[in-house]
Amino acid sequence: MSDTAPRDGQAREILRLAVPAFLALVAEPLFLLADSAIVGYLGTSALAGLGVASAVLLTAVNIFVFLAYGTTAVVARRLGAGDQRGAVSAGIDGIWLALLLGAAGAVVTAVLAGPLVQLFGDGPEVSAEAVTYLRWSALGIPSMLVVLAATGVLRGLQDTRTPLVASVVGFSANALLSLLLVHGVGWGIAGAAIGTVLAQTGMALGLVLVVVRGAGRLGSSLTFHGAGVLRAARGGIPLLVRTVALRAALLVTTWSAAGLGDEQLAAHQVAMTVWSTLAFALDALAIAAQALTGKTLGAGDREGTRAATTLMVRWSIWFGVILTGVILALHRVIPLGFSQDLDVRSALGAALVVVALGQPIAGIAFILDGVLIGAGDTRWLAWAQTAATVAYLPMVLGVRLSGVDGTTGLVWLWVAFTGFMTVRALLLWRRSRGETWMVVGAER
Repeated sequence: MSDTAPRDGQAREILRLAVPAFLALVAEPLFLLADSAIVGYLGTSALAGLGVASAVLLTAVNIFVFLAYGTTAVVARRLGAGDQRGAVSAGIDGIWLALLLGAAGAVVTAVLAGPLVQLFGDGPEVSAEAVTYLRWSALGIPSMLVVLAATGVLRGLQDTRTPLVASVVGFSANALLSLLLVHGVGWGIAGAAIGTVLAQTGMALGLVLVVVRGAGRLGSSLTFHGAGVLRAARGGIPLLVRTVALRAALLVTTWSAAGLGDEQLAAHQVAMTVWSTLAFALDALAIAAQALTGKTLGAGDREGTRAATTLMVRWSIWFGVILTGVILALHRVIPLGFSQDLDVRSALGAALVVVALGQPIAGIAFILDGVLIGAGDTRWLAWAQTAATVAYLPMVLGVRLSGVDGTTGLVWLWVAFTGFMTVRALLLWRRSRGETWMVVGAER
C-alpha cells in the first residue's frame, strides 16, 4: 500500500465518523449479549437453543446487510459529487427495498423454523428452544432490515451520531423488556425474542422518521419508485453474494460446534457473540471507511482516498492489538456472566484465548472490506469472499470429522476460523495495493 501521508484534518474526520459508529456497533450485538446472559440462567438447553436460533436469525438478516453497506456507498458518492437531494432519494429507495425483503424474510423464517433448526442436528430439548425463539424473532425481521437501510442512508450523509442514539435507546429497551418478559412474566426464551422484536421496531420507526424529515427539507420524494427500488436491488446483488458466502462460513462453524456436545455448543454461542461484539467494534473504522471512501471518490479525490486508507489500516491493526490484550485479560472472567455450568465455562475460556489472538488479523480484514465497499468494488468482493469460504471448508470439516470433541475440539474449531479470517485478510490486502478499485464520480 502507498505511504501517502494523511492530510490535515483527515484523522479528525475519520474519528468524527468512527467514534459514534464504534459506540453504536458495540451496542448492537449487546442485543444478543443481553439475551445470552438472561437466557443462560434458564439452563444449558435454552442457551444452546439460543445459539442455534441466533445463527439462523443473523443469517436471515445479515445476508441483506447490503441494505446498509450498499446504501452508504451510493449515498456518500452522490453527496461527494454535490447531489444531496439525489443522495437522499437513493436512500429512500433502499428503505422501500428493505420493507419488501423484510416481509418475505419474516414469512420464510417463521414457516421454515423447524427444518432450519434441524439442520444443526441437536437434541429435542435444544431444538424446541431454538424453534420457539426463531419463530417469535421472525416478526422483527422487517424492522431489522429497515434499521439497516435507514442507518446506511444516515452514514452516507456522514451522520453516525443518530444511529448511535437509536442503538443505545434500543439496547436499553431490549435489556429491560427481555428481563421482564423472561424472568418477570415467565415467558422463557420466547420473552427474550419478543423483547428484541419490540426494541428493533422502535429503532426502525425512530430512524425512518429522521430520514423522512431530511427528505422533506430537500424536497425528495417518499413514494415508492419501482425503477429506483429495482436499481437498488440490482446494485446489492454482488454484496448479497459476498454476505451469503460469509454467513455460510459462520453457519458451518456453528454446525461443526454442534457436533462437539451441548456444553461446547453453548460455549461456542457465547464465544461467537463475543467475537461478533469485537467485530462490530473493529467495524467502526470500516463504517468510517465506507462513508469517507464513497465521498472522496465521488468528489474525484484519489489521493485523499489512498491517504485515508493507509491511516485507517494502521489504526485498525493497533485497535486489534488492544482488543487482544483486553480479551486475554478477561478470558476467565467473561464465562462467569453467561453460565453456571463448569464445563461451559471451561470450554468458553479456552475458546476466548483463540478469539483474542485473531483480532489484529480481523482488524485488517474489516477495514479493507469497508474501503472496497465504499468504493463500490462489490463484484470483486463477491468473488474474494466466496474464494475465502471455499478455502475454509476443508479446515472446518476437518475439525468436525476428526472425532476430537470437548474443549479441545472447540479450540481447534476456533483455530480453523482464525485461518479463515487470515485468508480473507490476505485477499483484501492484495486488492488494496492496486488502483483498479479507485473509480471516481457520482456513479461507479
